[in-house]
Amino acid sequence: MIANNTAEKVNQYEVEQQRPFGLRDKIAYLFGDFGNDFSFLFVSSFLLVFCTKVLGINGGVVGTIFMLSKFIDAFTDVGMGRIVDTVKPTKAGKYRPWILRMSFPIAISNALMWMHFIKDWSMTAKIIYIAVTYIVWGSFCYTGINIPYGSMASVISPEAKDRASLSTFRTMGALCAGLAINMIAPMFLYATDKLGNQVVIAERFTIVGIVFSVLGLICHLLCYSLSTERVKVDVSNKQENAPKQSFFGLMKSLVQNKALVSLILSTTLVLVASTLTTALRSYLFIDYFRNAKAMMLATLINTAAMAGSSIFASKLAQKYGKKEVGCVGLALATITLIALYFMRVTNITTYYALMFVNGIGFGIYSMYSWAYLTDVCDYQEMKNGKRDDGTVYAIYSFFRKVGQALATGLGGFVLALIGYQSAATVQTAEVINRVYDVNILIPGLIYLTVLLVMLFTFPLSKKVVDEVTVELKARREKAQ
Repeated sequence: MIANNTAEKVNQYEVEQQRPFGLRDKIAYLFGDFGNDFSFLFVSSFLLVFCTKVLGINGGVVGTIFMLSKFIDAFTDVGMGRIVDTVKPTKAGKYRPWILRMSFPIAISNALMWMHFIKDWSMTAKIIYIAVTYIVWGSFCYTGINIPYGSMASVISPEAKDRASLSTFRTMGALCAGLAINMIAPMFLYATDKLGNQVVIAERFTIVGIVFSVLGLICHLLCYSLSTERVKVDVSNKQENAPKQSFFGLMKSLVQNKALVSLILSTTLVLVASTLTTALRSYLFIDYFRNAKAMMLATLINTAAMAGSSIFASKLAQKYGKKEVGCVGLALATITLIALYFMRVTNITTYYALMFVNGIGFGIYSMYSWAYLTDVCDYQEMKNGKRDDGTVYAIYSFFRKVGQALATGLGGFVLALIGYQSAATVQTAEVINRVYDVNILIPGLIYLTVLLVMLFTFPLSKKVVDEVTVELKARREKAQ
């Protein structure tokens, strides 16, 4: 028998749970990724620049730090996934509370990475400081908020179409953050010297880092306040008369999930391409085009293309399927990058035009990137009769972090490999041409590989997704 005051609290919670899914939930989810990317995208785009050009650390050393820390991230992701899957939910839900709990730690840890005054420290001290702050931020604080946030999509609504819209709004949140970071940051971080070279302003990295940390905190608090969890998940994860599944048994079942494996492979490859491009994009504009501020317009054009693609991408997916339409987008993105490589453009307007087309293609694919994962979670539930969304997301995030580790570390190694001089204001013509090559050709070849993986190994076509949705709906109705 439950006490009256407890019953009243439960009933209040039940009423809140019954609020229909709508725009408020989509906006909340948009703010979640917006908040994440105020640290993640800023770090991805400018921390390598900060370390090499402000602190004077060799690109290969920075790459090693990034790579090792990302591998640590991968394991803490799995641990966090199991925590959120097994910890008893509060009245605020299963995943939402973690958004609130970790919002302040991630803001503080992000700000600490950008302290410009350490440039006067010894090289050993600078390397240690960057390594420690980067690991604390990425392996613990970012993991602590990102795993629950990604898992939360599956409990905001049980409907596949609602989750697809959440994926679209999450992508829109990332686009908004990318627009803010890659347009606003270069205006403050760079100046032009008397010879027309782009130079960094050390102290402004600290100011921008703190401002973005505060903005990220506000976005996370809005995500928590506006979101609602509607799908209740039994933390015991037991079915009647079903044997208890061990952690290793769960891992085995996930590895046997063809949809998850192929999605992990394609996503890891995309992250290698996008993270490498993000890490090296600044060098393309600084050294090849010799116009750091042109990166702002390039970002605006790319964002406009990706946002524009969302207008028709959702309708196309409903009619033809997410996998089918996403592959068309990947093909378009691949063709434009290969064309850019062979054309070797020096006219920045031509570059803008082709990257606009590239943005449309990649935007179509990326709009479904998170919806693919919720489909995989449904597919896993249909096969095993259990929902382990936190663990599925953590395994997915594990390999995302491996991809990021390879790409982030690769960015520093590539700079060292092509002969880039960290302390030099001007690079040789040969190095500048290599900067162009690694920014264009490597992502183009990776996108081609991802297209083949999605076409021939990812099983969740429109027909299969519809069948899974019908089956799960029937099971839930029967269980009521």
